[in-house]
Amino acid sequence: MARLDAFFKKMIELEASDLHLTTGVPPHFRLHGDMMPVSGAPLWSEEQMLEVLFEIAPERNRKQFEEEHDTDFAYELPGQARFRANFFMDRHGPGAVFRLIPEQILTAKELGLPEAVRSLCYLSKGLVLVTGPTGSGKSTTLAAMVDTINKTRADHILTIEDPIEFVHKQQKCLVHQREIGRHTRGFKRALRAALREDPDIVLVGEMRDLETIEIAIETAETGHLVFGTLHTTTAASTVDRIIDQFPADRQAQIRTLLASSLRGVIAQTLCKKKPKGRVAALEILIGTPAVSALVREGKTHQLTSQMQMGAKTGMKLLNDSLVELVQKGLVDPTEAYMKSVSKDELVAKLSHIGQRVNIDAIGAEGTAIATSAPAVDEELATEPASPAPRAPIPSRSQPQAPPAKQQKSSSTGFDDFEQFRQRRT
Repeated sequence: MARLDAFFKKMIELEASDLHLTTGVPPHFRLHGDMMPVSGAPLWSEEQMLEVLFEIAPERNRKQFEEEHDTDFAYELPGQARFRANFFMDRHGPGAVFRLIPEQILTAKELGLPEAVRSLCYLSKGLVLVTGPTGSGKSTTLAAMVDTINKTRADHILTIEDPIEFVHKQQKCLVHQREIGRHTRGFKRALRAALREDPDIVLVGEMRDLETIEIAIETAETGHLVFGTLHTTTAASTVDRIIDQFPADRQAQIRTLLASSLRGVIAQTLCKKKPKGRVAALEILIGTPAVSALVREGKTHQLTSQMQMGAKTGMKLLNDSLVELVQKGLVDPTEAYMKSVSKDELVAKLSHIGQRVNIDAIGAEGTAIATSAPAVDEELATEPASPAPRAPIPSRSQPQAPPAKQQKSSSTGFDDFEQFRQRRT
């Protein structure tokens, strides 16, 4: 068993979303949105960190990390969960972040996706975008939507991901999942090839550049249902981001193509849920004829007003979603304020329902959480057997810091961590 497997099992047990490893710094879990250092865990030197990381990395990713100082792949604990891994170099030395990907895909109803979002799964063609900052749950939402299609339609689903995250089993649909670097060279190449692979539904893990965006729009125009992601925070800014990717002399053409192919935009952000966990606040734009006209005419600044008037079709602004979560008692008003893009407007909306934002409590709460460090299990405090890595440390321009002194392990268990969890419940 790999040494990191003990950390991964603890992540599953604690329901932590991420594990952060840094040279000379205690490991950190992200628990319900908060970063929590794990006291008593080994402070690995550069050599030890590489040995631990390379123990689980495929050979291809080891070579890529040595050459480029970055690499991504997926790691699996059979029967328990998958983990999206990213290795990187910083001023401390080698580091890594692991995102927990549950083996069981949550359904659209379990996630609380509204009917307007679920209805997008039954389209025959068009472009559907799920957007939001990193760590906002885009992959989870997309997985739930693909799972809905997989259970209700007899179609061919093709996904292009970097890396493959949620694994979709064959149900009513035929499912092919391709991973960048393992099964194809890049998104552009895989998306062009997809047109010759007879898909009905195409999922593009990331629409990173102009050519990928253009091919995705063309694929949607040729009679396929295309799902994609962007790192934008609002529905209106998503439309602007796509159009602004293109040169000025092509933007009018892209507006016309996007106006006819765009079927929906789900812009989401994760909020801390009471008493624990996290819940997504959704901004929803539906591609109605009125929305298509605004996109075609370049009047994207009017999309917000159109969304306010489009409640009957399922459209919703982020602030309205945040207010709804506060009303249901799922999210604290202060948390909603922190996640809002238009904060003054949100404060006004909350005041109408008798809720007040306590801005002074934001910093104090964050400080209290940050100083509560969990103790580590004895199983997690084991050191690598040998400091010798399997490969030389990638060179860096900055001088290396001396290895941190090893901290003695503790066998007291996650007592402080459990107290932290109890306080949140």
